[in-house]
Amino acid sequence: MKKLGLDATDIRILSAVQQYGQLSKTKLAEIANISATPCWARLDRLKAAGYIRGYHAEIALDQIADFTQVIVTVSLTHHRKADFDRFEAFIRNLDEITECISTGGGVDYIMKIVSPSLSSFQTLMESLLSADLEIDRYMTYFATRRIKLSQPNIAKLAAKAAK
Repeated sequence: MKKLGLDATDIRILSAVQQYGQLSKTKLAEIANISATPCWARLDRLKAAGYIRGYHAEIALDQIADFTQVIVTVSLTHHRKADFDRFEAFIRNLDEITECISTGGGVDYIMKIVSPSLSSFQTLMESLLSADLEIDRYMTYFATRRIKLSQPNIAKLAAKAAK
């Protein structure tokens, strides 16, 4: 896909979609400060260029069920591409792992895990350890409460990138 040059209006559209999800033509145009037809054309162009990957809702999980949220850092024994590929392929199939970030430095991965109980979390970790993934060590951090959840400010990021 060809990268588009984004202007301030594109950034306002992306920020609105990020903050509010799907909006009516009229509301999006109002936020972007342009008329509806060109706003919708820009939105279609941004989607086609891959800037918008999808629309999601933030669900209040705590109102649905009790759960345990754990942050786990993982370091692999070896650091060959095949080792990373094997680990990443394995965890992609585990619903409990809701986020995984590859890092440089002291650990190889940071994972967010949402599990129905502490015992089911332990079962998940045992499956990781018995799967021949060459895990050298892992550390667990139990989340007690969420302090902040937000998306990055697109306008600020774009402004810094333009400098």
